[in-house]
Amino acid sequence: MNLLTAIEHSALSTWVREDGSIFAYPGILFLHTAGLAIVVGLSAMVDLRLLGFVRKMPVPPLERFFPIVWAAFGLSAVSGLILLAADATARLTSPVFYVKMTLIAVAAAVTVIMRRVVFRGTAVDSSMPPSSARWLAAASLALWFGAIAAGRLMAYLGSVSGVPGLTNRVG
Repeated sequence: MNLLTAIEHSALSTWVREDGSIFAYPGILFLHTAGLAIVVGLSAMVDLRLLGFVRKMPVPPLERFFPIVWAAFGLSAVSGLILLAADATARLTSPVFYVKMTLIAVAAAVTVIMRRVVFRGTAVDSSMPPSSARWLAAASLALWFGAIAAGRLMAYLGSVSGVPGLTNRVG
């Protein structure tokens, strides 16, 4: 807990948490949200196509989105680490945070596997990808939306930032 408190009281964390500038917490949160929107938006587009929506759209050109997805993932990860540092004791003691991180890790792994299965496989030109690609696409959608839900729930469940011993309660 001392390490978390030290991180939380670092100059960067204090600036993010306490400075009224739009470039502090609001700006970093915006970058985090924008990165997440790009990751999930482009992933959902690929996933939905693999699930059979918009069958007239060819699958191979969708591979061009993966570098954008990974760049946005990096933006979201870096901004997320800064936001985490600003509220380390509350976030790193919340079980919901670990659910979110697990869902993100598995979703990222599914994205890597999907790219190998779909875009490196022989069936990439078919209008209906193999069932393994459809299962990966469905898993990807569920995992990314679960990660978003867990992220939002962190604001309402568990410890409240800056208020030792106080927790949010549901219903």
